Formats: sequence, C-alpha cells, structure tokens
Amino acid sequence: TPSAETGRRYRQAILEAGGSRPAMESFKAFRGREPSLDALLRHQGMA
Repeated sequence: TPSAETGRRYRQAILEAGGSRPAMESFKAFRGREPSLDALLRHQGMA
C-alpha cells in the first residue's frame, strides 16, 4: 500500500540515519527534493 511504502521510506531515510547525517540530507533523502516554504504554507492553509 502507498502508506506502507511511505513508512518504509521514512524509516530508512529518517529513523535509521538518526543523527549520523545532517537533518537536511535526511529530509532530501525522504522527500526527494529540497524543502519549500511555499509547500509548507500551502499545507498550513496560509497560501
């Protein structure tokens, strides 16, 4: 299922890495992109 796949990717990219690499690298490994202020604002209903 898509949520199971997302959970697996999160576990590998974020949890297994722990503090062994910078948080930005873990974010990019999980999301496959740079963070975006526009995406955050849309998610929060502010844009």
